[in-house]
Amino acid sequence: MKTVAITLSLILVGLTTFSQNKLITKSGHAKFYSHTVVEDIEANNYKVISSIDPSTGVVVFSIPMQSFEFEKSLMQKHYNSPKFVDTQQFPKAKFKGQIENISKLDFTKDGTYEIKVSGDLSMHGKTKHLTEKGSIMIKDGEVTVKASFKLRLADYEIAFEKGKPAKNIAKEVTVSLNLNY
Repeated sequence: MKTVAITLSLILVGLTTFSQNKLITKSGHAKFYSHTVVEDIEANNYKVISSIDPSTGVVVFSIPMQSFEFEKSLMQKHYNSPKFVDTQQFPKAKFKGQIENISKLDFTKDGTYEIKVSGDLSMHGKTKHLTEKGSIMIKDGEVTVKASFKLRLADYEIAFEKGKPAKNIAKEVTVSLNLNY
């Protein structure tokens, strides 16, 4: 019995040590912006969960889709509806990827590092491979990741087929991430 307790203790210490090496945030910010001649639409989400493993460069994030906040309640309703993002059926967007140039980053040294991340984004039941650029800023041990990229809604089968909302939302939106670890 004593051997089992010691073994479990060693495993727990090992898991704790392993998880301490990862950088984690539970309050990252994601924003999307749509511009059309009819109107501009912006939504913010401050509940992004993300981790980076500095030793391997593995990046993971999860975005609860219902947590996007809009200026107008009708936009919120349209966004969440089964005719558009259908956040009931597809509650999260997930990304798992790799910082391609991880060997050029020094997480112990202050500075701004340009990064290139490749991986798979799953949203609305579809998964697409992405390669995007961003930056990692390190200051006094704090790590901030920023990225901005274009996302074609049709790649994830997100679109209003007809009606006023179809003219109000762009076919391609800008997604911005600001993650403080």
